[in-house]
Amino acid sequence: MSIRTIRTFDDPILRQPCQEVMVINRRIRRYIRDMVQTLRHTPNCCGLADNQLGIPWRIVVIDVGDGPITLLNPRILRTEGEQIVEEGCMSFPGVWGYKRRPATVFVQAVSPHGKDVVLKGTGLLAQCLCHELEHLDGIVFCDQFLPEEEVPQP
Repeated sequence: MSIRTIRTFDDPILRQPCQEVMVINRRIRRYIRDMVQTLRHTPNCCGLADNQLGIPWRIVVIDVGDGPITLLNPRILRTEGEQIVEEGCMSFPGVWGYKRRPATVFVQAVSPHGKDVVLKGTGLLAQCLCHELEHLDGIVFCDQFLPEEEVPQP
């Protein structure tokens, strides 16, 4: 396992839509272990999308405190509710802003073992799922910050 370099700021791969994973083999599983290792060694981070490491596959790894969740070819089935959250991103160090996110999200994906899964995320997990799945579509979070007048005041 190795810790990979995180792509930052103007790297064009961050705005490139990712390709579906067609075959799950030893190479993919080894790469997923590298993704988990990289996520664990990045402070204040709970999610990582594949293109942040320079590979345009549709893979995300998320850990909001209960251990890593790995999803291949994820897509949002539906969302419920709304939350306004402050967000940062390891590909944009030092950049923070507020975003409107669903309070609950249902995601369909494939596990690293080839099994179909449906995951329900609420709160922080819903936020991370949306953030990472946007990465897979080439959308970066700082392009969609809420305008100042919509930011919650303390």
